[in-house]
Formats: sequence, structure tokens, C-alpha cells
Amino acid sequence: MKRVLFVCLGNICRSPTAEGVFWHAVEEAGLNRHIIVDSCGVGNWHVGKAPDTRAQVAASRRGIDIGHLRARQLSAGDFLEFDYVLGMDRDNLKAMQALQPSNSRAHVGLFLEFADLPEAEVPDPYYGGDEGFEHVLDLIEAASVGLIAHLRNDGLRNDRL
Repeated sequence: MKRVLFVCLGNICRSPTAEGVFWHAVEEAGLNRHIIVDSCGVGNWHVGKAPDTRAQVAASRRGIDIGHLRARQLSAGDFLEFDYVLGMDRDNLKAMQALQPSNSRAHVGLFLEFADLPEAEVPDPYYGGDEGFEHVLDLIEAASVGLIAHLRNDGLRNDRL
């Protein structure tokens, strides 16, 4: 069993989108009995809130429902519970590293390290238009494919085999 946590600033745009898209990819790959997925934010501004409406609409256009997700804040315990703690940008990564306990064995890094893309960070679409949410989805879909391949190389098998 592998546990993957996606992290962004407030847990209402990028990280819940990553949670929904990655979970969809996990199910399609037949790995849903082997992977647990969650998301959170480094800040507490939106705790308990649903994802941004624009993120929900963009995800639903691709057949993914994230409306049931609720924001929560990253905690030191997450680094002990999850195998992968993946931030959306370098600012998130710095905040994550500052909170990571010394006894954590989690892989802490950027989500896009699993994508074959020139971008290293998933940009925050919050203050932009709808096209920003679509771009975020494109990046997250690419990284999801790469992360699943990485997890398979790390010993996960397809349930359908």
C-alpha cells in the first residue's frame, strides 16, 4: 500500500484537483486497492471548504468530481503517515520541508518531478481565468501518468492482472 498526499497553498485549487485527477488515474490503472490519495494546504485559510467552483467545473468537464473534497491543513503527522508528500510549487515545498519531522521517511518533493514537462511547478490559478484551471489539469494529468509509472516500478501491481 502506498499513500500519496498532494499539497498546495490553501487546498482549494491545485491539490484537490491533483487528488481527484490522480485518484481517477489510479482507478483506471486498477490500483485503487494499493494506493491511498489525499490533499491538503500549507495554510489554514480554507479549512473545511470545498474546492474552488472553477476547479470543480474544470475537473467535471474531464469527468472528475472533486466537489465532495474538503480543505485541511498539512500537519507534521502527515509526513509519518504518507509515503509521498508532493507540493505544487517551490513555496509549498519550502513550507513542507520546514514542517517535516526528522524521523519522516516520506518522499517530499514537487509533483511535476513525475512529469516529462519543461515546467517544474503547477501554477496557482486562483487569481486568473478559466484557462489557468485547464492548464493546471493538463499538468496534473501528465504528472499522474508519471507517478503511476513510478509506483508500478516501485512494486505496485494492477488488480486486474
